[in-house]
Amino acid sequence: MPTLSCPVCEVGVEVPDDALEGELFECNACGAHLEFYLESGKPRLKLAEEVSEDWGE
Repeated sequence: MPTLSCPVCEVGVEVPDDALEGELFECNACGAHLEFYLESGKPRLKLAEEVSEDWGE
């Protein structure tokens, strides 16, 4: 299980070997919601976009 650096606080976040792109994780240190992705084949974490509710307005 690799440990990737949180882009907010730089603390290590454990990510399972079978993680899929777009999978969400939470940093235990700062509480940031993080999204797993691959960059040039290397696993990375980025701050997840906040999804706002669309009530059909």
